[in-house]
Amino acid sequence: MGSVSLKIGHGSARFNRATLCSSVVHLLMLSSIVTTNLFALYAFTYSPPSPSDTTTSSSSLSHSSKNMSVISEHVALILREIEESQRRLRQIERELSGFDFFDLSRPNLPPELHTFLTSHPLPLGRDARSGLTHMLSSVSHQCGKSPSALDLLTQYMSYKAYSNCPSVDPGITQKLISKACEPLPRRRCLTKLSGKRGGRLPFPQSLWNPSPLPSTGTSGIDKRMWVKPRWKNDFLIDDVLELAGSGGVKIGFDIGGGAGNFAARMAERNVMVVTSVLNSGGKPMNELVAARGLFPIQITPSQHFPFYDGIFDLVHISSALDEGGAPAMGMAHRPEALEFLLFDIDRIIRTNGLLWIDNYHCSSDERGQDLIRIIEKFRYKKLKWVLGEKEVNNDGHMQVYLSAILQKPNRG
Repeated sequence: MGSVSLKIGHGSARFNRATLCSSVVHLLMLSSIVTTNLFALYAFTYSPPSPSDTTTSSSSLSHSSKNMSVISEHVALILREIEESQRRLRQIERELSGFDFFDLSRPNLPPELHTFLTSHPLPLGRDARSGLTHMLSSVSHQCGKSPSALDLLTQYMSYKAYSNCPSVDPGITQKLISKACEPLPRRRCLTKLSGKRGGRLPFPQSLWNPSPLPSTGTSGIDKRMWVKPRWKNDFLIDDVLELAGSGGVKIGFDIGGGAGNFAARMAERNVMVVTSVLNSGGKPMNELVAARGLFPIQITPSQHFPFYDGIFDLVHISSALDEGGAPAMGMAHRPEALEFLLFDIDRIIRTNGLLWIDNYHCSSDERGQDLIRIIEKFRYKKLKWVLGEKEVNNDGHMQVYLSAILQKPNRG
């Protein structure tokens, strides 16, 4: 091989390269050694077969063939079990995802509803995270579990695409939501608005004097609440805002806010409040809240609130505590339904934010104890806590109500 010399001089080392000729010689020598060894191995291990060896070899081959057949059967069985497991897994995925809740072959299914319910293949194929290959419709698949809900949804979606929306029962949306058939699909039809409705007054005049609406008028507007207390359970808004501490209250959420009176009072104090409200008795309460210059959102307390974590300085709730899981989830007056609601409320309140439980009617001792037990789990600081009686119907009958201001702790 080429010589290698290491010369120390001027602080450097130098290698002499092997010549090309010596490299070729070395390769030839290596290949000849390998070839010789292979021939020797063959010569020492080879022996010509005898007749008896031939018979033994045949029986061995037959025995090996039987073994291979058994192995092949086992492999085939394993493959079939794997395929069956994959089929069951796909079926479970379809059931969990809601693919099979709707019968698309139903004869009276409106074309628009069929369009929404039909699954579509994902443009990039199978999703690695979820394992799904198709995109589901935007309709809540709880609708398919109830024949009455599916009948209502069929009625709701019976229209011609790109034309005017048909006249339907104003309470059909409420009925669908009460059956957990939510969220509703987007309707590809043009909303018809009556030309008789007057223009809205400018803000803030609209807060307490919205333009009269044909179906609601100004019903539900109350100028006395939270400024003129009647009972010790009635807290004043200004007193509550003083408890907010550093940062104050800039944005809030009123759950089950009715006509939006709480949001109106807060708007007078430069606090923006989102009001969840459902149309009651066919009355467009959402439209009334909007006419007052406030922000309504149609959502039930049993739903997951569509807000990011920890964004609200204050959440206000009263009777909606009873609607946490009933009837949409079929969990009326169950502690689990109340927990679902309160945990979601806790999620959207920022650290040191306030939860205002306003005159919650403790319909029974058990219900009141359930609420108190769940609140204790959150370790909120009790800034105000009043459990007392008040008269509701001016009939002399007293009922127990709870009002509380709770501050979310820093759990970091």
